[in-house]
Amino acid sequence: MNERAAKKRLTPFSLQNTLLACFVFFVLAAVICIGAGVNRFTEKLFASYARENIQARNREIAEVMAEQYDPLNAAFDEAALETMGMYFVHQGYIVQVRGVNGNVIWDARACDMEQCASVITEIQTRMENEHRLSGAFRRDHYFLNNVKNGLGELIGEISIETYGPFFYSKDESEFLKTLNSFLVAAGLVFIVLGVVISALLASGLSRPILRAAEASRRISGGEFSVRIPGRHFTRELGELSRSVNGLAAALENGERWQKRLTADIAHELRTPLTCLQGNIEAMIDGVREPDAERLASCHEEVRRLHKLVDDLNELSVIERENLSLHKTDFDLAKLLEAAAERFTLAAAEKGIAIRVEVSALPVNADYDRLMQVFVNLLSNAVKYTEAAKAAVITIRGTRLKGRCEVTVSDTGSGIAPEALPHIFERFYRADTSRGRGTGGAGIGLSIAAAIAAAHGGTITAASEEGKGSVFTVSFDG
Repeated sequence: MNERAAKKRLTPFSLQNTLLACFVFFVLAAVICIGAGVNRFTEKLFASYARENIQARNREIAEVMAEQYDPLNAAFDEAALETMGMYFVHQGYIVQVRGVNGNVIWDARACDMEQCASVITEIQTRMENEHRLSGAFRRDHYFLNNVKNGLGELIGEISIETYGPFFYSKDESEFLKTLNSFLVAAGLVFIVLGVVISALLASGLSRPILRAAEASRRISGGEFSVRIPGRHFTRELGELSRSVNGLAAALENGERWQKRLTADIAHELRTPLTCLQGNIEAMIDGVREPDAERLASCHEEVRRLHKLVDDLNELSVIERENLSLHKTDFDLAKLLEAAAERFTLAAAEKGIAIRVEVSALPVNADYDRLMQVFVNLLSNAVKYTEAAKAAVITIRGTRLKGRCEVTVSDTGSGIAPEALPHIFERFYRADTSRGRGTGGAGIGLSIAAAIAAAHGGTITAASEEGKGSVFTVSFDG
């Protein structure tokens, strides 16, 4: 517990918290950058619109004031000028109209200085406080032409003071405030959604990894039955879970076979040792005479123990990756004939015919090791083929696509389907009682498979109970 607590102190940032922090940081950065960009773009666009709108409004005011000129009296209607002028003042436009000779006909400041000052103060305050834009009122001049008589004669001049470089009206300011409020609200909504989605994503990514870590810890503690459940929304996390589950299954299977191996070795050793112990104790106690027959029986049990040890040692040597093969060029047909010759007498005693159907087949391989493989296969074929009228063992050899392939088939008792996948495993025997009359220690086929693998090949088996078996050896040569 102290060790785990120390590890937590050394690694304060979990994967989930790190991912969440990264996701939230990028969401915040994205929302702030996008929001600032949109706000900047909107203000720039709106400022350009405001400038154009002021220029257009100035021209419109000049046209409206020019329409107040009466060509019959050759004078402006001052009452109309005052009405229109004060209307424009409330919109932020301070107007002054002069005649052709330069004399002031109407001036908004002279008409109502207090109202003009109030408008100027309100616009300056709004632009500086709400929009953070500093400026000053500036004056633009336009000529007034009489458009009523169609001649366009000059009738005066108008000066229009506006806050510069531009200003927003109350409606425009309210629109911008509403837009900015919407952007802030949208940004907050996106931030909240981003945080929630980031938390779900971080949890979804880290949880399977934590489960895999927990499963690995339990597996390392010997709990090979543990599995990671559930499906994952990423291929990589699914692959991680499948790999951990596969590792657990392999270790569980290995542990099961290790226990079986230990039991099988104990069984193989127990029988001869029990026989030896019983005979020797009987002879020591004087119950039995140490005659030649009893000594021969003890010698047979010692020989069986010695063979078991030799087989185990040979299997360990063969399964080592650095197994050295002494390859030579020879005729595989002669090797198979020599192997069959060893069992001719034993097969004849059971009424079994051995047929070697192989033509000359030059190969480059380890002669002694391959001899060991086929001797083992023939030994099993003779052992499990009962005497019968049509009992036969057939050996065929061919070369296919640069590989040699040899089949050893018999008409024996066959192998049960449930036992067939395990026959090349060490100490495996279809006879679970492991009786002496039904075979050896179950190492021979394991040795044969290891030799074939050392030659870059394989051994496969096909069988049908009651009809016989076919073993196929394929190797590079």
